[in-house]
Amino acid sequence: MKSSVCRVIAVANQKGGVGKTTTCVNLAASLAATNRRVLLVDIDPQGNATMGSGIDKYHLERSIYDVLIGEAAVAEASLEVGNAGYWLLPADADLTAAEVKLMDQLAREQRLRRALQPVRDRYDYILIDCPPALNILTLNALVAADGVIIPMQCEYYALEGLTALLRTIEDVRISVNEKLVVDGLVRTMFDARNNLGIDVSEQLTEHFGDQVYRTVIPRNIRLAEAPSHGCAVLHYDKTSRGALAYLALAGELIRNETRAPPAVERSA
Repeated sequence: MKSSVCRVIAVANQKGGVGKTTTCVNLAASLAATNRRVLLVDIDPQGNATMGSGIDKYHLERSIYDVLIGEAAVAEASLEVGNAGYWLLPADADLTAAEVKLMDQLAREQRLRRALQPVRDRYDYILIDCPPALNILTLNALVAADGVIIPMQCEYYALEGLTALLRTIEDVRISVNEKLVVDGLVRTMFDARNNLGIDVSEQLTEHFGDQVYRTVIPRNIRLAEAPSHGCAVLHYDKTSRGALAYLALAGELIRNETRAPPAVERSA
């Protein structure tokens, strides 16, 4: 059964290489496979979610840049992603210029929220792929979002920077977006043969409890190969461990809709 209320989720972690874009693209495809209406918003100037969805970021007529500076509506700039079943608001390097233009604008942190408002009733989920930095683009995503998913790689420096991110989320909630919550932490690139990975995974579960998704995303060659083919792993190899893991995460996300997330601690 489809969700009756749109949920906007920012996928964020200022640490790079933890699987934000992989999670966004594959979660979008997996939610779409359950007949949810999904919009994936790429708000990273690198445009990896755009390319990973099979859209050429070098030949865009309109992008999220045009939306943020007020020259296009979300509906005008969004593209349907082939047979993947979701829509994409693409990004390219022009987005870096938007950061500069927004600095002198009033309510600059609310541009994305206001732009998404007219299309919220068209979707069950809007996923936002954030850049690996706590900048004005990430701030726009957090202000627009109802919840945040934080991908965490199970490695030695996994918790590095998490305190700053949680503090930023709390500050946004207090100052401008009181509904914002952390939906959960998802463990990515997990290798069960690695003792350190197992230790870090246990630390995350011990510290954050139910806020750590039960689903663990494994290291998987098919998952790593899929972006070069411009598609989610579900459409590259639907029987792979990576595809099954993201389908499980989508199911967990849907089931958790009725569960109010507990408060997040400020430090890790």
